[in-house]
Amino acid sequence: MSDRTVPAAPAHVVRTPPRVYCPDIPPSQSEVFPVSEASTLKRLYWHSRRGMWELDLLLLPFLEHRYPALEAADQQAYQALIECEDQDLFVWLMRREWPEEPALRRVVKMIVEYAETTGNDQYRTL
Repeated sequence: MSDRTVPAAPAHVVRTPPRVYCPDIPPSQSEVFPVSEASTLKRLYWHSRRGMWELDLLLLPFLEHRYPALEAADQQAYQALIECEDQDLFVWLMRREWPEEPALRRVVKMIVEYAETTGNDQYRTL
């Protein structure tokens, strides 16, 4: 066993406590740290980056321009969509097949419609 200790963070580094909400303790007595919209968008951005250029061309512009205005159910469906395999996303977004789940199908159609109706010239080459 080693006597090493973990060095303290430099004074300029601010450590953020974990985001916790305990429903048994009133918020006035507990610390509530809601997940910010900006951090959610950053996380989704990185999860939306795929191994296929075609998927990046469709998912990233939709995320940046349309996702924030979506209803909560559609946002949850988008989050579920990006958990799917690249091969499935490619087939769906190229309109070769549609997802069986209605919520995913709705979001896929929204992504395709957005790509077709915006000035995304790179989409036209797909």
